[in-house]
Amino acid sequence: MAHPKRRTSSATRDKRRSHYKLTPKAVTLCANTGELHLRHKAYVVDGDLYLNGKVAIKDYAPVAAAAPLDSDDE
Repeated sequence: MAHPKRRTSSATRDKRRSHYKLTPKAVTLCANTGELHLRHKAYVVDGDLYLNGKVAIKDYAPVAAAAPLDSDDE
């Protein structure tokens, strides 16, 4: 296995890492609802699920809703 002959200096290491940065998420303002949302993702406004500016599901309720906690389990 290859090993470096000389130690990599901090300047060289930091120059190599200079392009490792986060980019902001693509956020769009919907023309129909005026809601900010992530591009290419569905979003909920007033209980309706929107996709591409149109109502995809009316009266949308998430499937993975939290189950109510029972205090009688103990």
